[in-house]
Amino acid sequence: MTLLFTGGRLFDGKTMQDGQAVLVENGRIAKIAAAGTFSGFAGETVDCAGATLMPGLVDCHVHLCLGAEGDPGGAQDKLDDAGMALKALERAQKTLRGGVVAVRDCGGRNYVELRVRDAIKAGTFEGPVVSASGRVICMTGGHGNRTGRVADGKDDVIRAVREQIHAGVDQIKIMATGGVMTPGVDPEDAHYSAEEMAAGIAEANRFRRRTVSHAQGAEGILNAVRGGVTSIEHGIFMDDDCLKEMIERGTYLVPTLSAVANILRNKDRGIPEWAVRKCERVYQAHKASFRRFYEAGGRIAMGTDAGTPYNLHGENAQELRYMVEEGMSPIDALRAATAVAADLVGLEQQGRLAEGAHADLLLVDGDPSIDISRVADRANHRAVYKSGRPASGAPRMANGLGGFQSAAASSF
Repeated sequence: MTLLFTGGRLFDGKTMQDGQAVLVENGRIAKIAAAGTFSGFAGETVDCAGATLMPGLVDCHVHLCLGAEGDPGGAQDKLDDAGMALKALERAQKTLRGGVVAVRDCGGRNYVELRVRDAIKAGTFEGPVVSASGRVICMTGGHGNRTGRVADGKDDVIRAVREQIHAGVDQIKIMATGGVMTPGVDPEDAHYSAEEMAAGIAEANRFRRRTVSHAQGAEGILNAVRGGVTSIEHGIFMDDDCLKEMIERGTYLVPTLSAVANILRNKDRGIPEWAVRKCERVYQAHKASFRRFYEAGGRIAMGTDAGTPYNLHGENAQELRYMVEEGMSPIDALRAATAVAADLVGLEQQGRLAEGAHADLLLVDGDPSIDISRVADRANHRAVYKSGRPASGAPRMANGLGGFQSAAASSF
């Protein structure tokens, strides 16, 4: 399939450009050049007038095995692994229709999400690229113990890392602190010692796996950062030492502002009362840590925690709105959701418009570098493309004439 995108603005993952056209051949970007270069092109053309062509989004923190109910864990318990796999695939496909072409799953159940990843990669089903963490590694009674791999002490943490690698995970997730969605734990408490964290991270590095750490309290953040973790998730109670050391080491922050915001917006809709109380306690600190890290020049990658209460798969792009509301410039938010996020996950072929990259694209009305709602709100999406083909069920251009049609009947 050959397509020429022309007539609009282009965001390549770093900068906004005018007057450029993008030629797609066999699922990849074949050429990016001045629109006049393609004069006389006889193939199918997508008229991007009044729109911006950009890389599809990359969400660095989702949970495909959670369904965004008021009590996602309780809902998950009602499904066997076969039912969970079907739900996880459905959620992945909703995510793609929402403009997200790649996700980093930060903890599933019984490796179900790995099977979804493999089926999508094989082309059996349509969906985003999935990078999977397998079972999160947590201490006895710690955050995530419901479905995670409980490990205590350095030797057991190392063994748990090896188990995840043997299962075929793409990255290792270690829970450095307590969290909101586990009863009886405090988000500020460090759950692993510095030695345990360092041992787990070192073992992951030995097998060339990147590392992810749920880390909300300052002590736990520092334990993970000093151990060499690739990214800190949430970072709610970041202090000056955390900020300084993360920036010095180039540690990424994945803020997941959507998670707490959606709980507080829906706190009367069946969310456990203890989870609401914790969210009310952390909300202002969460926003403040994000602002401080951004203003200090830290590396931020978009992540939503989709699957947590009322944090819907398919509405992932709303995280961009939350980041801009807390002071991030629209252009930096776009970078955080494309090239920066792809770099964090290790995706060389997504997150940017470049010759040779996969044609995983998002076409949105207007200019999102001026108005972030152009990308944050799905109503403003004109089309989503995966490997150069319209995503099933997403809006798409009609014959390059500027109209729209359903892509429900299109094939992958």
